[in-house]
Amino acid sequence: MNFALCSNLSEIASPCLERQKNITINKSIATSSIRASDLANKDGFRVSSHDSRKAVLSTQYVPGQLDGSCLMGEPLSKPRQKLEFVRTLLIDNYDSYTYNIYQELSVINGIPPVVVRNDEWTWEEACYYIYEERAFDNIVISPGPGSPACPTDIGICLRLLLECADIPILGVCLGHQALGYVHGAEVVHAFEPVHGRLSEIQHNGCRLFDGIPSGRNSGFKVVRYHSLIVDAKSLPKELIPLAWTCSPVDQKFDLTSYESQPNMKVLMGIMHSTRPHYGLQFHPESIATCHGSQIFKNFRDITEDFWGSKDSSSISERKLQYNACTQVGNGSWQFKEDFTRAYLSPFNTNHVSMYKMAQSSNGVKFLRLQWRKLENLSCQVGGAKNIFLKLFGDDKAEKTFWLDSASTEKRRARFSFMGGKGGSLWKQITFRLSDQSTTGGYISIEDAQGLSTTTLLEDGFFHYMNKELQSIRYDEKDYEGLPFEFHGGYIGYLGYGLKVECGVPNNRYKAKTPDACFFFADNLTVIDHSNNDVYILSIHDQTEKTTTWLDDMEQKLTTMKTSASKSLSSQTSARVMLTNTGFGLDKTREEYMEDVEKCQKVIKDGESYELCLTTQMRKTIGDIDPLGLYLHLRDKNPAPYAAWLNFEKENLTICCSSPERFLRLDRDGVLEAKPIKGTIARGSTPEEDEMLRSQLQHSEKDQAENLMIVDLLRNDLGRVCEPGSVHVPRLMDVESYATVHTMVSTVRGKKRSDLSAIDCVRAAFPGGSMTGAPKLRSMELLDSLESCSRGIYSGCIGFFSYNQTFDLNIVIRTVVVHKGEASVGAGGAIVALSSPEQEYKEMVLKATAPVNAVVEFEHMSLEE
Repeated sequence: MNFALCSNLSEIASPCLERQKNITINKSIATSSIRASDLANKDGFRVSSHDSRKAVLSTQYVPGQLDGSCLMGEPLSKPRQKLEFVRTLLIDNYDSYTYNIYQELSVINGIPPVVVRNDEWTWEEACYYIYEERAFDNIVISPGPGSPACPTDIGICLRLLLECADIPILGVCLGHQALGYVHGAEVVHAFEPVHGRLSEIQHNGCRLFDGIPSGRNSGFKVVRYHSLIVDAKSLPKELIPLAWTCSPVDQKFDLTSYESQPNMKVLMGIMHSTRPHYGLQFHPESIATCHGSQIFKNFRDITEDFWGSKDSSSISERKLQYNACTQVGNGSWQFKEDFTRAYLSPFNTNHVSMYKMAQSSNGVKFLRLQWRKLENLSCQVGGAKNIFLKLFGDDKAEKTFWLDSASTEKRRARFSFMGGKGGSLWKQITFRLSDQSTTGGYISIEDAQGLSTTTLLEDGFFHYMNKELQSIRYDEKDYEGLPFEFHGGYIGYLGYGLKVECGVPNNRYKAKTPDACFFFADNLTVIDHSNNDVYILSIHDQTEKTTTWLDDMEQKLTTMKTSASKSLSSQTSARVMLTNTGFGLDKTREEYMEDVEKCQKVIKDGESYELCLTTQMRKTIGDIDPLGLYLHLRDKNPAPYAAWLNFEKENLTICCSSPERFLRLDRDGVLEAKPIKGTIARGSTPEEDEMLRSQLQHSEKDQAENLMIVDLLRNDLGRVCEPGSVHVPRLMDVESYATVHTMVSTVRGKKRSDLSAIDCVRAAFPGGSMTGAPKLRSMELLDSLESCSRGIYSGCIGFFSYNQTFDLNIVIRTVVVHKGEASVGAGGAIVALSSPEQEYKEMVLKATAPVNAVVEFEHMSLEE
């Protein structure tokens, strides 16, 4: 299947209007200062308490009892006047799909919207921009976790809906529920939670659905992500129902009985009778919603009609200005240059692009690259495995790396990168967060001479990496002709705990392993598995003399050519079942299944759509050969994004057989993510294998899991990509590996030119397939539920090339060997349709390959 958004837009800065005079602002109701991260203990979770939120609500917003005054303008009376562009204020309710709306509106409106979190502006500040500056033509209220009855979930949105009667507003999902709630309708639990599933819709033909078919078999199917609904029976006279479901979300319902019971038809759209306010329960921005773009176009038309009826002078006064805002000394807000470009992430609205920060950094390094191509050499010397063993396998392969495309079938991967301690630019950097609730930490740097220094990084690791990469200057002609993206630079891992640098308030647990560890690789050997070519690369400071490394390495490879017949053969052993392995699980079977049920409870309450629950298993393995363990793992479970990393100084080795790409940025500025959601075991016969493959392909639960993460990754890329460029060339393909079938999608977009490689990683980290959605709320819930730090598991391994490209995997199917202990992480996505028993079995299935590799290799080592 091929899904794509509209074509690219050129850059347009957001405008604001001239100040409007004589506007009376109602300041009678105070706004809440509570943030969505405020937590309380409930049902074993450290989650936001609905009871405490409602207690706060009673002092602020009580539907039906609010002050009746509002900021209402003149009624419509004049014909429509076409607007050159439409300026939207997009309120982000801490959701993971907000930037999908942002991308749609950027294309349709002709200008990107301004995104503001629901607790970022006070009421006075919002009124200043909406009414005094007249900066916006309409408002869109995003989806989000929780309930409109909870101030920490909904922020300023209720007040906007109540008092801003003279500006068009569209609420999506939570925004829709807020529109109903603020006017007195009841928001209740749905008959069942529906997340990532499709329903057919019928509507009344109102302007919001202009040009969109209606009813069963009409082609109007929409994606739903919700556990709560507006009760249609409780609608006040001010609210008009617009749309309903006209088919069940799956086949377990009898369609005849469904049609005969109106209460089973879920309200999907409402509008206010006298205000230009609309609500949609479904998600028009989802990749799988039909006619979603048309709905946003219709909302633009509604906006143009509304403002076209006003005095024509209000249209002609509109000026294209930079729509940036900052607080000045007297406490008021003003616009400043390039707000939408500087605004990278709803995690931190004060974020200034690291790219711009680093451009003025000191300590600039000018690097030069030299390389050679040895044609058709790989197959002559025994392949990548033999090359690594011969060149880097001595001394327990200490301080070596190997990004290993061990599975190259169906062109899933093409290149492998390997190396060890190199020349004068080589170094190892190790970063540890100072505590669980800060972005700062300590970085240790070992240089090529073995000297080490430790420094406090107050701004965190991503900030440091960005400065390092931006300090490098290079000549693009140096790597012309190279068919791959890594030309030397940083190679290593980012641990899951670095989520505290991406918006999560804290880590509940401190990792035993470093939170990040990288080599700076100045010498590099690359294997092209497609053409069997070998490349050798060396970078050096242009102020230094070139070394003889290229000559020495070419001689070693040529010598290997004559001894290829001595290549080591793979060892084999009988398969070991995942029972009595000696691995101890952090959670028993019963505890893990209880955790699944807790996840489903908070999903039912609307706190999350999907939670990627994980656990860890550990085994003391003593002094076994870690490289031998990795070679056994890659033989048994080859993967396109496999990796070997040996940080000898940390007594740390990573043996990874990951099938999943987290994120890649190529030299053309194209970002790509390949999330996996949906896994099933391989069959024992060809017939059973094909049956299981088909079962996964058509599983509604797995399709829902995958769709939710695809929409999440579209959102993450949407933060840093050009408007209209984010698209999904492959949706829900099934790929087969040695032990499992998996459901994989591909998401791509064009990086904005004003953002750096690290900006892109920070916007999407950790990978959404390991968190769930909405990402922030889901990570908070998971941190409270899981019993230990994930450490390296769920993070990513890969490279940051000195010329600002990168390629990173998701750390799954991995054995981490640290101080004589092997650990394996595994888990799965919990959704409303999950079965606790099946989720436990899926977790065990995912752990089987790395656990068996350890057990089998131990047996083989004892027999030698």
